[in-house]
Amino acid sequence: MCGRYTMLADELEILEEFGLEQEIRDYHPSYNVAPGQNVLAIIHDGKRKRAGYLRWGLVPSWAKDEKIGYKMINARSESAHEKPSFKNLMSRKRCLVIADSFYEWKRNEDGSKQPKRIHVANRKLFAFAGLWDKWSQHDKDLFTCTILTRDSNLFMKEIHHREPIILPKAMEDEWITPERLEPVEAREFLFQVEPEELTAYNVSSYVNAAKNNDESCIVPLAE
Repeated sequence: MCGRYTMLADELEILEEFGLEQEIRDYHPSYNVAPGQNVLAIIHDGKRKRAGYLRWGLVPSWAKDEKIGYKMINARSESAHEKPSFKNLMSRKRCLVIADSFYEWKRNEDGSKQPKRIHVANRKLFAFAGLWDKWSQHDKDLFTCTILTRDSNLFMKEIHHREPIILPKAMEDEWITPERLEPVEAREFLFQVEPEELTAYNVSSYVNAAKNNDESCIVPLAE
């Protein structure tokens, strides 16, 4: 699962890290990116990579109600190639969702949950594997996305049984290539992704509320 993350890098860092040529319109950092918000993503339009904002929570092009997006913030990589909501997107609408850490909640023995901030150990910026779609109805267009997940690696199993798929640097451009893939080919591509080395630390339950979006979200709890 991936339900919250951070995006704190400055624009120049993002442009350099992902080889982008054009500025990111309306870029703003966030300590607490949440479902339903616009998130920074990268697609390939057939000519070049482009960065912009997609709303987090996939609304399939055929959906009758955009509220379905709140139920589709994540997609299981193991079965996305078979699901009506994701199958065609695996073929032709793949994206990178840019982050520099994510949050997960570890369940304690007493039933409470401890939020943790999780980093990739050897690099600051990274990309989740994502899917995107365009929804149009009543003269309204929405561009939305979902983040692909898989069973957790050994590190993450101590925190949660699912984890977002973080693409190795060398696989980022290949994931968003404009080349059409069979859905099962896209699934097999994701199966080849090796787990990143991750680190984590406890943060305050202040981050639990999506309205809270400041430095207090990432301050480590005293041991």
